[in-house]
Amino acid sequence: MHKISRRKELGHPVSLCTQTISGVLSPDTIATSRCRCHQREEATAASSVSMAIRTQLLAQPKPNRLKYPDRRSVYWLDELPPQKSGSTTRIELTPRWSDLCRSEKFYTQDMVSPIWEVSEWALRAVPSERLCRLARSRAPAAGWQPDHSLPLPLSRGTLTAVATSRICQLAQPKKKQILERSSSKSKPVPINHLPSRASAHIELLATPKHDHPKFKGERSVCWPVSKAARSYVASQRLLDLSSPKERKALFEGYDPYVVSRAACSARPSPRIQELCLPLPRKCSSK
Repeated sequence: MHKISRRKELGHPVSLCTQTISGVLSPDTIATSRCRCHQREEATAASSVSMAIRTQLLAQPKPNRLKYPDRRSVYWLDELPPQKSGSTTRIELTPRWSDLCRSEKFYTQDMVSPIWEVSEWALRAVPSERLCRLARSRAPAAGWQPDHSLPLPLSRGTLTAVATSRICQLAQPKKKQILERSSSKSKPVPINHLPSRASAHIELLATPKHDHPKFKGERSVCWPVSKAARSYVASQRLLDLSSPKERKALFEGYDPYVVSRAACSARPSPRIQELCLPLPRKCSSK
Protein backbone atom coordinates (compact mmCIF):
# COMPACT_ATOMS: atom_id res chain seq x y z
CA MET A 1 0.00 0.00 0.00
CA HIS A 2 2.91 2.33 0.66
CA LYS A 3 4.20 1.76 -2.90
CA ILE A 4 0.74 2.43 -4.39
CA SER A 5 0.37 5.77 -2.58
CA ARG A 6 3.90 6.71 -3.70
CA ARG A 7 2.94 5.94 -7.30
CA LYS A 8 -0.11 8.19 -7.00
CA GLU A 9 2.04 11.06 -5.79
CA LEU A 10 4.48 10.61 -8.71
CA GLY A 11 1.63 10.37 -11.25
CA HIS A 12 2.30 6.79 -12.43
CA PRO A 13 -0.61 4.50 -13.19
CA VAL A 14 -1.71 2.35 -10.21
CA SER A 15 -2.43 -0.74 -12.33
CA LEU A 16 1.26 -1.05 -13.21
CA CYS A 17 2.20 -0.80 -9.48
CA THR A 18 -0.34 -3.45 -8.47
CA GLN A 19 0.97 -5.74 -11.19
CA THR A 20 4.52 -5.31 -9.93
CA ILE A 21 3.37 -6.13 -6.45
CA SER A 22 1.64 -9.29 -7.60
CA GLY A 23 4.80 -10.22 -9.54
CA VAL A 24 3.02 -11.22 -12.75
CA LEU A 25 5.03 -9.03 -15.25
CA SER A 26 8.57 -9.70 -16.36
CA PRO A 27 11.45 -7.21 -15.94
CA ASP A 28 11.40 -6.37 -19.74
CA THR A 29 7.71 -5.55 -19.65
CA ILE A 30 8.22 -3.35 -16.58
CA ALA A 31 11.05 -1.44 -18.35
CA THR A 32 8.94 -0.91 -21.49
CA SER A 33 6.01 0.33 -19.41
CA ARG A 34 8.29 2.75 -17.58
CA CYS A 35 9.62 4.15 -20.96
CA ARG A 36 6.04 4.76 -22.14
CA CYS A 37 5.25 6.58 -18.92
CA HIS A 38 8.32 8.79 -19.36
CA GLN A 39 7.32 9.55 -22.97
CA ARG A 40 3.86 10.61 -21.84
CA GLU A 41 5.35 12.82 -19.16
CA GLU A 42 7.72 14.45 -21.71
CA ALA A 43 4.88 15.00 -24.21
CA THR A 44 2.72 16.57 -21.51
CA ALA A 45 5.58 18.85 -20.45
CA ALA A 46 6.34 19.84 -24.05
CA SER A 47 2.67 20.66 -24.72
CA SER A 48 2.50 22.79 -21.59
CA VAL A 49 5.67 24.65 -22.64
CA SER A 50 4.36 25.23 -26.19
CA MET A 51 1.04 26.43 -24.78
CA ALA A 52 2.88 28.92 -22.57
CA ILE A 53 4.90 30.20 -25.56
CA ARG A 54 1.69 30.51 -27.64
CA THR A 55 -0.03 32.40 -24.83
CA GLN A 56 2.91 34.79 -24.53
CA LEU A 57 2.90 35.30 -28.31
CA LEU A 58 -0.82 36.14 -28.34
CA ALA A 59 -0.41 38.42 -25.32
CA GLN A 60 2.08 40.65 -27.17
CA PRO A 61 0.58 43.84 -28.71
CA LYS A 62 0.18 44.08 -32.44
CA PRO A 63 2.96 45.95 -34.26
CA ASN A 64 2.24 49.54 -35.17
CA ARG A 65 2.01 49.71 -38.96
CA LEU A 66 1.88 53.51 -38.95
CA LYS A 67 5.52 53.86 -38.00
CA TYR A 68 6.32 53.62 -41.71
CA PRO A 69 4.48 56.67 -43.10
CA ASP A 70 6.31 56.66 -46.42
CA ARG A 71 5.22 53.34 -47.85
CA ARG A 72 6.67 52.55 -51.27
CA SER A 73 4.20 49.72 -51.88
CA VAL A 74 0.48 49.20 -51.62
CA TYR A 75 1.09 46.31 -49.23
CA TRP A 76 2.03 46.64 -45.61
CA LEU A 77 5.70 45.91 -45.08
CA ASP A 78 7.36 44.97 -41.82
CA GLU A 79 10.52 46.74 -42.90
CA LEU A 80 11.21 49.46 -45.43
CA PRO A 81 12.96 48.32 -48.61
CA PRO A 82 16.65 49.24 -48.85
CA GLN A 83 17.32 52.52 -50.59
CA LYS A 84 19.02 52.26 -53.96
CA SER A 85 21.73 54.69 -54.82
CA GLY A 86 21.65 54.03 -58.56
CA SER A 87 18.82 54.07 -61.06
CA THR A 88 15.61 52.29 -60.18
CA THR A 89 15.56 50.17 -63.34
CA ARG A 90 18.42 48.89 -65.38
CA ILE A 91 17.82 48.18 -69.04
CA GLU A 92 20.11 45.96 -71.01
CA LEU A 93 20.46 47.17 -74.56
CA THR A 94 20.35 44.73 -77.42
CA PRO A 95 23.08 44.83 -80.09
CA ARG A 96 20.61 46.47 -82.46
CA TRP A 97 19.81 49.25 -79.97
CA SER A 98 23.51 49.80 -79.34
CA ASP A 99 24.07 50.26 -83.07
CA LEU A 100 21.20 52.75 -83.29
CA CYS A 101 22.51 54.73 -80.30
CA ARG A 102 25.85 55.38 -81.91
CA SER A 103 26.38 58.74 -83.55
CA GLU A 104 26.58 58.87 -87.31
CA LYS A 105 30.00 59.12 -88.85
CA PHE A 106 30.57 62.05 -91.17
CA TYR A 107 33.06 61.46 -93.89
CA THR A 108 35.46 64.36 -94.33
CA GLN A 109 37.11 62.93 -97.43
CA ASP A 110 36.74 64.68 -100.76
CA MET A 111 33.89 63.56 -102.96
CA VAL A 112 34.70 61.33 -105.88
CA SER A 113 34.99 63.13 -109.19
CA PRO A 114 31.88 62.92 -111.43
CA ILE A 115 34.11 61.67 -114.21
CA TRP A 116 34.92 57.99 -113.85
CA GLU A 117 36.31 55.33 -116.03
CA VAL A 118 33.92 53.14 -117.97
CA SER A 119 34.67 49.47 -117.94
CA GLU A 120 35.38 47.50 -121.09
CA TRP A 121 32.21 45.41 -120.71
CA ALA A 122 30.09 48.58 -120.49
CA LEU A 123 31.62 49.90 -123.71
CA ARG A 124 30.81 46.67 -125.55
CA ALA A 125 27.27 46.34 -124.16
CA VAL A 126 24.38 46.29 -126.68
CA PRO A 127 21.00 47.69 -125.45
CA SER A 128 17.91 45.55 -125.84
CA GLU A 129 14.82 46.50 -127.78
CA ARG A 130 12.91 47.24 -124.53
CA LEU A 131 15.65 49.56 -123.32
CA CYS A 132 15.72 51.41 -126.65
CA ARG A 133 11.95 51.90 -126.52
CA LEU A 134 12.09 53.30 -122.99
CA ALA A 135 14.94 55.64 -123.93
CA ARG A 136 12.92 57.36 -126.63
CA SER A 137 11.21 60.64 -125.70
CA ARG A 138 7.42 60.71 -125.67
CA ALA A 139 5.74 62.22 -128.69
CA PRO A 140 3.21 65.05 -128.13
CA ALA A 141 -0.52 64.43 -128.29
CA ALA A 142 -2.38 64.34 -131.60
CA GLY A 143 -4.10 67.74 -131.17
CA TRP A 144 -1.19 69.52 -129.56
CA GLN A 145 -0.07 72.82 -131.09
CA PRO A 146 3.05 74.76 -130.24
CA ASP A 147 2.83 78.02 -128.27
CA HIS A 148 2.00 81.16 -130.22
CA SER A 149 4.58 83.82 -130.54
CA LEU A 150 4.15 86.91 -128.39
CA PRO A 151 3.72 89.59 -131.12
CA LEU A 152 0.47 88.37 -132.68
CA PRO A 153 -0.84 90.08 -135.79
CA LEU A 154 -4.28 91.55 -134.97
CA SER A 155 -7.08 91.41 -137.47
CA ARG A 156 -8.72 94.51 -138.94
CA GLY A 157 -12.05 93.73 -137.24
CA THR A 158 -10.39 93.58 -133.86
CA LEU A 159 -8.67 96.89 -134.39
CA THR A 160 -11.92 98.64 -135.46
CA ALA A 161 -14.20 97.03 -132.79
CA VAL A 162 -16.24 99.33 -130.48
CA ALA A 163 -17.10 98.07 -126.97
CA THR A 164 -20.70 98.19 -125.82
CA SER A 165 -21.88 99.93 -122.64
CA ARG A 166 -22.23 96.55 -120.87
CA ILE A 167 -18.63 95.58 -121.65
CA CYS A 168 -17.44 98.99 -120.44
CA GLN A 169 -19.44 98.50 -117.22
CA LEU A 170 -17.93 95.05 -116.66
CA ALA A 171 -14.45 96.33 -117.41
CA GLN A 172 -14.56 98.88 -114.58
CA PRO A 173 -13.23 97.74 -111.17
CA LYS A 174 -15.68 97.28 -108.34
CA LYS A 175 -16.01 100.20 -105.96
CA LYS A 176 -16.33 99.52 -102.25
CA GLN A 177 -17.90 101.90 -99.79
CA ILE A 178 -15.53 102.96 -97.01
CA LEU A 179 -17.38 102.83 -93.69
CA GLU A 180 -16.43 104.77 -90.58
CA ARG A 181 -14.57 103.02 -87.82
CA SER A 182 -16.92 101.32 -85.41
CA SER A 183 -16.75 98.73 -82.68
CA SER A 184 -18.44 96.05 -84.78
CA LYS A 185 -16.58 95.04 -87.94
CA SER A 186 -18.96 95.01 -90.89
CA LYS A 187 -18.30 94.11 -94.47
CA PRO A 188 -18.21 97.01 -96.97
CA VAL A 189 -21.28 97.22 -99.14
CA PRO A 190 -20.84 98.09 -102.83
CA ILE A 191 -22.68 101.24 -103.92
CA ASN A 192 -22.87 100.61 -107.66
CA HIS A 193 -26.13 98.66 -107.54
CA LEU A 194 -28.41 98.75 -110.49
CA PRO A 195 -31.27 101.22 -110.14
CA SER A 196 -34.37 99.55 -108.71
CA ARG A 197 -37.69 100.75 -107.34
CA ALA A 198 -39.46 99.30 -104.32
CA SER A 199 -43.12 98.43 -104.34
CA ALA A 200 -45.78 100.56 -102.66
CA HIS A 201 -46.16 98.09 -99.78
CA ILE A 202 -42.41 98.13 -99.03
CA GLU A 203 -42.42 101.93 -99.05
CA LEU A 204 -45.40 101.90 -96.69
CA LEU A 205 -43.57 99.55 -94.31
CA ALA A 206 -40.41 101.67 -94.55
CA THR A 207 -42.12 104.86 -93.35
CA PRO A 208 -41.43 105.47 -89.63
CA LYS A 209 -44.34 105.37 -87.20
CA HIS A 210 -45.62 108.64 -85.76
CA ASP A 211 -45.83 109.27 -82.03
CA HIS A 212 -49.14 109.07 -80.23
CA PRO A 213 -50.93 112.40 -79.87
CA LYS A 214 -50.92 112.09 -76.06
CA PHE A 215 -47.24 111.16 -75.89
CA LYS A 216 -45.46 113.65 -73.65
CA GLY A 217 -41.91 112.54 -74.30
CA GLU A 218 -39.33 111.27 -71.82
CA ARG A 219 -39.50 112.61 -68.31
CA SER A 220 -36.49 114.38 -66.92
CA VAL A 221 -34.46 112.70 -64.22
CA CYS A 222 -35.08 115.49 -61.70
CA TRP A 223 -38.59 116.94 -61.39
CA PRO A 224 -40.26 119.03 -58.67
CA VAL A 225 -42.42 117.28 -56.12
CA SER A 226 -45.77 118.91 -55.41
CA LYS A 227 -46.66 120.30 -51.99
CA ALA A 228 -49.65 117.93 -51.66
CA ALA A 229 -47.38 114.89 -52.22
CA ARG A 230 -44.95 116.13 -49.59
CA SER A 231 -47.68 116.73 -47.01
CA TYR A 232 -49.61 113.50 -47.75
CA VAL A 233 -50.28 111.12 -44.85
CA ALA A 234 -50.77 107.43 -45.67
CA SER A 235 -53.94 105.77 -44.44
CA GLN A 236 -54.02 102.73 -42.19
CA ARG A 237 -55.13 100.51 -45.09
CA LEU A 238 -52.20 101.66 -47.19
CA LEU A 239 -49.83 100.93 -44.33
CA ASP A 240 -51.28 97.45 -43.91
CA LEU A 241 -50.85 96.70 -47.62
CA SER A 242 -47.28 98.00 -47.69
CA SER A 243 -46.15 95.92 -44.71
CA PRO A 244 -44.95 92.36 -45.42
CA LYS A 245 -47.08 89.41 -44.45
CA GLU A 246 -46.35 87.90 -41.06
CA ARG A 247 -46.39 84.15 -40.76
CA LYS A 248 -45.76 81.95 -37.78
CA ALA A 249 -43.03 79.35 -37.81
CA LEU A 250 -43.75 75.62 -37.97
CA PHE A 251 -42.86 75.12 -34.32
CA GLU A 252 -45.29 77.93 -33.36
CA GLY A 253 -48.29 76.12 -34.83
CA TYR A 254 -48.26 77.16 -38.49
CA ASP A 255 -49.89 74.62 -40.81
CA PRO A 256 -48.99 75.13 -44.50
CA TYR A 257 -51.61 72.59 -45.67
CA VAL A 258 -54.66 74.48 -44.39
CA VAL A 259 -57.00 75.49 -47.24
CA SER A 260 -58.60 78.89 -46.87
CA ARG A 261 -62.37 79.38 -46.79
CA ALA A 262 -62.33 81.39 -50.02
CA ALA A 263 -60.47 78.60 -51.83
CA CYS A 264 -63.00 76.04 -50.63
CA SER A 265 -65.96 78.08 -51.90
CA ALA A 266 -64.33 79.11 -55.20
CA ARG A 267 -65.90 77.99 -58.47
CA PRO A 268 -63.79 77.62 -61.62
CA SER A 269 -64.71 79.61 -64.71
CA PRO A 270 -65.67 77.88 -67.99
CA ARG A 271 -62.26 78.73 -69.39
CA ILE A 272 -60.45 77.00 -66.53
CA GLN A 273 -62.69 73.96 -66.89
CA GLU A 274 -61.88 73.90 -70.60
CA LEU A 275 -58.16 74.03 -69.91
CA CYS A 276 -58.45 71.22 -67.35
CA LEU A 277 -59.88 68.80 -69.92
CA PRO A 278 -57.35 66.62 -71.81
CA LEU A 279 -56.75 67.14 -75.48
CA PRO A 280 -59.21 65.32 -77.76
CA ARG A 281 -56.40 63.70 -79.77
CA LYS A 282 -55.04 62.14 -76.59
CA CYS A 283 -58.40 60.69 -75.52
CA SER A 284 -58.99 57.11 -76.55
CA SER A 285 -62.49 56.24 -77.72
CA LYS A 286 -63.96 53.22 -75.94
